[in-house]
Amino acid sequence: MPRKKASRKLTVPKASRPYAPGYGLPKSTKGLLPWSWAEQRLKKSHNYWITTVKPDGSPHTMVVWGLWQDGRWLFSTGSKSRKARNLARNPKCVVCTEDAHEAVIVEGTVEIADVDARRKLLPAYERKYKWDMSSMKDDMLSMKEPVYAVRLRTVFGLWEKKFMGSATRWKFE
Repeated sequence: MPRKKASRKLTVPKASRPYAPGYGLPKSTKGLLPWSWAEQRLKKSHNYWITTVKPDGSPHTMVVWGLWQDGRWLFSTGSKSRKARNLARNPKCVVCTEDAHEAVIVEGTVEIADVDARRKLLPAYERKYKWDMSSMKDDMLSMKEPVYAVRLRTVFGLWEKKFMGSATRWKFE
């Protein structure tokens, strides 16, 4: 499993067109979505889909709750869950927001969130989900249970209403 990393602020990435041969996307950058469009959807989504990779190479997709915090998407799961076992073997994942009409698709790699990020996550998570975290707090803060931070590699913004002119890709590495 990747080592703990300190939380960091994200710089605004440069937008470009996704590589999508055969879709007829324009070559110009006119109409690309701003990064703030993606961040708003990452913040407001209630449910997220996360896809991890099983040991046999097949995908595993589940719905989870999470938070957009300091330029990373954070979530927790039980240490014995399929997600956690998959991420221990292969930290690469895909995270998608719940609204496919205004989709944000994140390709990235998980890191174990540090204690400061976990302290910040707990009250924000309780507010967002109206969920009492007190029974999990000690295990999360003592690092007994995982909290993951997804380091962004590539993000896609796909707005169905204006798909042809607005399909956007942001690269982080």
